[in-house]
Amino acid sequence: MLEIYKSMESGPLQELSLKTLERGAWINIVDPTPYELKVVSNLTEVEPDFLRSALDDEERSHTDVEDNSVMILTNVPVVRESESYDTLPLAIILTEDYIITVCLEETPVMSEFNERTAKLFRTFKKTRFLFQILYKSATFYLRYLRQISKTSDEIEDRLRHSMKNSEILRLLELQKGLTYFNAALRSNGAVLEKLMRLRTTRTMQSILKIYEEDEDLLEDVIIENKQAREMVEMYSKILARLADTFSSIISNNQNMVMKFLAAMTIIIAIPTVVSSFFGMNVPMPFGMGDNANGFSYIMLIAGLFSCTAAYFFWSRHMF
Repeated sequence: MLEIYKSMESGPLQELSLKTLERGAWINIVDPTPYELKVVSNLTEVEPDFLRSALDDEERSHTDVEDNSVMILTNVPVVRESESYDTLPLAIILTEDYIITVCLEETPVMSEFNERTAKLFRTFKKTRFLFQILYKSATFYLRYLRQISKTSDEIEDRLRHSMKNSEILRLLELQKGLTYFNAALRSNGAVLEKLMRLRTTRTMQSILKIYEEDEDLLEDVIIENKQAREMVEMYSKILARLADTFSSIISNNQNMVMKFLAAMTIIIAIPTVVSSFFGMNVPMPFGMGDNANGFSYIMLIAGLFSCTAAYFFWSRHMF
């Protein structure tokens, strides 16, 4: 999908086509075809490798600089249909005339820049627009981290009442999402630090015209990214300890069940042992063989031994 927009002085976004492409336009490419990449590359004189860099879902965040363009590849957060958290690479390419974004899928971050929010950004202010995209990505990380925290609290509450496999697997999914977030935020942080260092180079100054307000926005992005990293590390530790705790609880419950079953097996086995002794084809002691109440005496003896064993196990907290 290929979309082209340009901010008007009055505020709204104007949608353009390849034939009416103007300076200051934003070219948004989502899951492009080879033909679309070739056309955009020819019109904007951007290296095809820059345009294809975000099409690898395993690509790490980095920055590349050419004579006529700068490519910032960052990882943005997404939520899948199964409510699992993941990241996707987003390439933001800046030239002297255009800003180009390339991604494999529609993402919540880029969906925030639309006609409804057109007054909040300007496509021809490429540097400001770049930093706004990076800032929006950092805020979505924080939003999803709060959702993860809320979900983990709900799972913890349910696990206190019932140890279900589905809840434990859900906990594992959250841990996996935090792992993806942690790796993405670390590489994003390295990109932001590199932007701070490169902003004074000649190539960057010709393409990225950074004003004082832009520097303040970049510093805000770095702060938000660091905050998100700290939250990821904190939530990762909490979920890891939570998983370890419930793993210990499950193991302890299993041990208690095994102890109970072992004690009950011994208690139930005692009447069998007693009755087997008296059931042998031999003369019975104490004249029980000729006594009409002999069976009752045997059951009484077996019950006495069983009660004694039950009291012994109870005093040892076996059940």
